[in-house]
Amino acid sequence: MPELPDLSVYLDHLNRLTRGDTLEAIRLASPFVLRTVNPAIETLQGRPVQGWHRIAKQLVLALNGEYFLVIHLMRSGRLKWQPRSHSLQPNPRRSGLAALDFPRGSLLYTEASKKKRASLRLVQGRADLAQLDPGGLDALGCDLADFRARLCANNHTLKRALTDQRVIAGIGNAYSDEIFLRAGLSPFKRAGQLKSEEIERLHRSTQRVLSEWIERLGTEAGETFPRNVTAFHKAMAVHGKYRSPCPVCETPVQRIVYAENEANYCPTCQTGGRILADRSLSRLLKDTWPKRVEDLENF
Repeated sequence: MPELPDLSVYLDHLNRLTRGDTLEAIRLASPFVLRTVNPAIETLQGRPVQGWHRIAKQLVLALNGEYFLVIHLMRSGRLKWQPRSHSLQPNPRRSGLAALDFPRGSLLYTEASKKKRASLRLVQGRADLAQLDPGGLDALGCDLADFRARLCANNHTLKRALTDQRVIAGIGNAYSDEIFLRAGLSPFKRAGQLKSEEIERLHRSTQRVLSEWIERLGTEAGETFPRNVTAFHKAMAVHGKYRSPCPVCETPVQRIVYAENEANYCPTCQTGGRILADRSLSRLLKDTWPKRVEDLENF
């Protein structure tokens, strides 16, 4: 799922390509992507573009008259910019959800998954737009005091707290793994167990990791609209790097798979050498499940 760094790069390009222009048309390829009925699509077409911004993990196109088009990419939604040619670029047959047409090109909205979770919502007025805000603190802009208060309001695991858009907004599965490694904290430590210094370290790591990745992804894209947006980057330290050496200490990276997500961590840097129990695999292997880093050699 695209997270704050990926979305920030999308926003930079979308503002550059469309700000001050007009939304000429919205072409739906899938009727299921549109989750609202009012205002009608025709109401937004022909309106000047005021700009793009972000609410949590949602991209918001602001149009004249306080009309807003809200894109939630979910896990598999992606955007592609097609410069204007003699004819409009058609929506991709299988993955196409919608196309937004502007004078300089079309923004193609696609989704690779068959589950069709990505969405498009049209609203008028800032009050209705606010209803789509999950309420979490912006991960990149919140200060330490607010971060501490929100993090500790509920005794969730750090993984859950940092990826819950009602708590801290903008972070998902991938960048949370990178943040916890930088902070030297277990993703499954309880927020209520954190010492003051650990909260400060987590806050600092959160903002540094996100800032570094915004800069990295922006540099990689250059003047080209972002392509191949993915949760698995080669330059990531632990996310998606199961059994690869930790770049800090060279201990093999471990993971816990749950639901549709996974948590990747370094046992030496983050859990004091302990191998965290995987709910399904550790139960299956029982006594043969490794419990310490030194047990990995025979696993």
